[in-house]
Amino acid sequence: MGSIVPSEDEWAPESVLSGMAYPPVPSSTSPVPFFHLMERLKTTKREGWQQASIKDGESIADHMYRMSIIVMLCPPSLASQVDVSRCVQMALVHDMAECLVGDITPLHKGISKTEKARREAATMAYITQLLPPTMRVGGTTLMTLFQEYEENTSLEAQLVHDIDKVEMVMQTFEYERCHERDLSEFYHVVGGIRLDEMREWAMTIMKEREVLREAASKGPNLQGNGVAS
Repeated sequence: MGSIVPSEDEWAPESVLSGMAYPPVPSSTSPVPFFHLMERLKTTKREGWQQASIKDGESIADHMYRMSIIVMLCPPSLASQVDVSRCVQMALVHDMAECLVGDITPLHKGISKTEKARREAATMAYITQLLPPTMRVGGTTLMTLFQEYEENTSLEAQLVHDIDKVEMVMQTFEYERCHERDLSEFYHVVGGIRLDEMREWAMTIMKEREVLREAASKGPNLQGNGVAS
């Protein structure tokens, strides 16, 4: 259920919706059409794992769910400085636009970072207007959270960005362990982690990887395409 990807000068949320069998029907009184659209986050796979030929790779919603758990359990040294509830909300919203845009990676030729950002902003503008204005947490709140994440200037946004990377590092290691694969190309994100506490968590995962690779180098079952190759 990935998105349709027209050329840069014609892409709009409506171009994806027109190809859907059951596009949401906007309602001024119910958020149900919005909820139906969120189902696509559960069924759209994270593109990086698809490109790496990981069988049954995680969905976008899978990634955001564990991110939210990690944020909720962030170290006390950070929890005392940020609005944790806001960070959890931001983690749940930050990839929401991918319900129509899809998970665009650097390997998508012809889609620049600027165009990716435009598509995501256009999608957020569309999907947030599906929420009735009477809701306590409505479209304006979701858009504000999305924009704060994109600007990445608040400590809350920096924490969520770091946890986005930590969760990816963790998932990479787990796929290496499960599929006996070397996925070294995904670990570059470690260098972009800014907060000391999050770097510490990432280093804990990297140490786990070192232990696995050392064990694999000594055993015949993890050779060839394994993590020690």
